[in-house]
Amino acid sequence: MKNLLNELGIIMSYKSDIEIAREANKLPIQEIGEKLGIGSKDLLPYGHDKAKISEEFIKSLDNNSYGNLILVTAINPTPAGEGKTTTTVGLGDGLNAIGKKAAVCIREASLGPCFGMKGGAAGGGYAQVVPMEEMNLHFTGDFHAITSAHNLLSAMVDNHIYWGNDLDIDTRRVVWRRVVDMNDRALRQITASLGGVSNGFPREAGFDITVASEVMACLCLANDLADLEKRLGNIIVAYRRDKTPVFCRDIKADGAMTVLLKDAMQPNLVQTLENNPALVHGGPFANIAHGCNSVIATKTGLKLADYVITEAGFGADLGAEKFLNIKCRKSDLKPSCVVIVATIRALKMHGGVAKDELKTENVDALKKGLVNLQRHIENIKKFGLPVAVAVNHFIKDTDNEVKALIKFCDGIGVKASLCTHWANGGEGTKELASHVAELCEKNNDKFKFLYESKTSLFKKIETIAKEIYRADEVIADTKIRDQLKGFEDSGYGDFPICIAKTQYSFSTDPSLKGAPTGHALPIREIRLSSGAEFIVVVCGAVMTMPGLPRVPAADSIKLNKDGEIEGLF
Repeated sequence: MKNLLNELGIIMSYKSDIEIAREANKLPIQEIGEKLGIGSKDLLPYGHDKAKISEEFIKSLDNNSYGNLILVTAINPTPAGEGKTTTTVGLGDGLNAIGKKAAVCIREASLGPCFGMKGGAAGGGYAQVVPMEEMNLHFTGDFHAITSAHNLLSAMVDNHIYWGNDLDIDTRRVVWRRVVDMNDRALRQITASLGGVSNGFPREAGFDITVASEVMACLCLANDLADLEKRLGNIIVAYRRDKTPVFCRDIKADGAMTVLLKDAMQPNLVQTLENNPALVHGGPFANIAHGCNSVIATKTGLKLADYVITEAGFGADLGAEKFLNIKCRKSDLKPSCVVIVATIRALKMHGGVAKDELKTENVDALKKGLVNLQRHIENIKKFGLPVAVAVNHFIKDTDNEVKALIKFCDGIGVKASLCTHWANGGEGTKELASHVAELCEKNNDKFKFLYESKTSLFKKIETIAKEIYRADEVIADTKIRDQLKGFEDSGYGDFPICIAKTQYSFSTDPSLKGAPTGHALPIREIRLSSGAEFIVVVCGAVMTMPGLPRVPAADSIKLNKDGEIEGLF
């Protein structure tokens, strides 16, 4: 957020996120574990300020009851910023500040956005998770383990083909791509195995970013190592000449992959700036994957704390929809309430204001942009869940704009709380925390899915498109429809849908802000994730391997003369 403020020429004296994080008064990780009842013997330290929670301890919690699960989501993101992770951390600190036992559960950061455009995933200002630098870089190595396990399978598929191809794999129908945890558009489509007989049989291939890997999804949805190994074994890697599937277990890679992921399967324990516990584990993107932290981390948090605050990526049309329809369906989790994060700046952008004009008061544009927030509220209510709005405060927000937003929310029966957690930490979210606690206490357990598992795959897609995106129709050619029918015939008809599309709009056109109607959802391709147990539907121009912007964040990331990292945000 400091970068955004500086960009507007508002304040130059604020400390950067990394400066604030560096000055944190961190407690030894064992003391953070004690707050949740985790003894030293059940923590596997990675240095002094982060640790993994042992598998044995997690198993010992089987009989513990769950606390309240709070989902933090947001309006459609804009270059003006929303602050979803920052609000998640701030709300966790706020709940603890009002005397509640609360823990935060968020995703790990991908190197792609850290060195690209979006930045890290540790929150911001005085609502951060620390250690910020390690968390936004290599952390405890989970993403490297996922990348290695994924690419081991790729290597074993090609090796099987090289050494005689006993499974009769059709090399034209190898569907298992490689991954790397970096934005690298040059790798989206490649030709592999060039260079002669000794290098194998040339074929088309490609890379996705690690956060889009099905291995990532399997890890984040698995309940334990046995479940993980089963899911990995169920991954389809290719098809034979008779078009029957070849599974990971047929390649005999599932055991070795599980070995590589053994430590990565254990959730990571860190702390907020106010020394409250945070579980950080897993990290699928929400625009190209299912966008939630791991089931095992969420359940562990719920068995140790009375309130667990988690977030789902990007706007509620993507992250929240997938959290509720995929993660909750697969794990039997039920949120107690949902918090939608909005900023006056972002709402003004949805109302048509250009980025360089955001510092000027514009209540009319704000009111126009409120349709975006309203639609997200309406969508969440379709799941039977109570909603609160968190107004993430920026210094140039005017009283008139704040009053207009709060009045609008009051008019539709939703309380909006002004939050100053970026500047004030948990103290700045006490009002929101009290309201959220009240909603949790009043929760009548009316949660429901948007569609039933037995609904046809195409109907599920249509339901999301029409109910969430407010599209008029879904455009799918005969090939796509035949694929969906084939998945149903093969026993995958009960799977939920994971739509990959732009995060910037309800439509597939990122330039359509606000709450567009009259648009269509064009399906470009579909992918069966048989291990993760969902169908990926790729729509519009979205890429499962992003590219770097014209001026990537990497340009400004360096070590200073004291050996400290600069430029991370």
